[in-house]
Amino acid sequence: MPKVTVCIPTYNRSHYLQYAVNSVLQQTYGDFELIICDDGSTDDTPEIVRKFNDSRIQYLRHEKNIGRSCNMKSGFLAAKGEYFVKFDDDDGLTPEFLAKTVKILDEFPDIDFVCTNHWVINSKGERDLIATEANAKKWRKTELKLGQIPNLLEETFSKQSLQVGSTLFRLNCLKEVDFMRTEADGCEDFDLLVRLAIAGKSGYFIPELLMEYRFHGGQTSLKQNLHFLKAKTFCINSYKFVNPDLEKTRINKLAITEQALGLRLIENNETNSGRELLLKSAQILGNSNKFKLAIVLSYLPLKLRQIALQIFRNIRSQDYSEKVRNN
Repeated sequence: MPKVTVCIPTYNRSHYLQYAVNSVLQQTYGDFELIICDDGSTDDTPEIVRKFNDSRIQYLRHEKNIGRSCNMKSGFLAAKGEYFVKFDDDDGLTPEFLAKTVKILDEFPDIDFVCTNHWVINSKGERDLIATEANAKKWRKTELKLGQIPNLLEETFSKQSLQVGSTLFRLNCLKEVDFMRTEADGCEDFDLLVRLAIAGKSGYFIPELLMEYRFHGGQTSLKQNLHFLKAKTFCINSYKFVNPDLEKTRINKLAITEQALGLRLIENNETNSGRELLLKSAQILGNSNKFKLAIVLSYLPLKLRQIALQIFRNIRSQDYSEKVRNN
């Protein structure tokens, strides 16, 4: 049996998949199996996978699209390794990722998973140091030290400083929390880490850039944003915290997510549903300028509201992720 299962869920990204697979095959640690679970891709993904001549690769193809979370879970259910890592088909691992994370789980039996920092890369696979540093600062990874993570609920839920794709897990701890919830489709990584923290699992952090997370233009459509925000709303609604400060954070985070979802619904011409969410979120967040602008936009004809939103996006300053995506 392999020590590690590496899982890459994929769908119509053969142009990036080669990069992801090669990053696994180039690991300095070799005791792994690689499961590529294909959610019914209609591009040349099957042909690309067949070109890899490595007995450690298992290609699990679904003839019909079964959805992101179900596809991920199919790879998880097929895993034979003691340890497990899942990362997206447009990302990559640095050559020493497995060697350094496996070492921690081997040495510390009470640690359930080990996380690392990661590079930001662009659509061409080029590392962006400025964006990498900005990303680490935004998600407060710079505050994490080498060793066991002291307050896992705060890191996973409040700060969202950890990432599934740069994390090696014990397979058994994932089985205990049922890995991916299909209701969280689109927000599975956030949900998994929070549920592990709620279950009392222990995490370890390595402050080295051992994974590559890719920013590109195909990640930012209105449909994708709606899907993500609806899933995140479901996730946050499903948690309840005994700690009053954490519960207050949950209620505030839910309101922020509902406000963002409301604005997106208005942009998508789901006006009444969008207004309802905006009014609900305002009960927690107050009548901010963003709320007032969104309400005004909701009374404009669809074409005008879309033009107004596009003008706003064009004139505001781009953050590091948008700059990388547009590179």
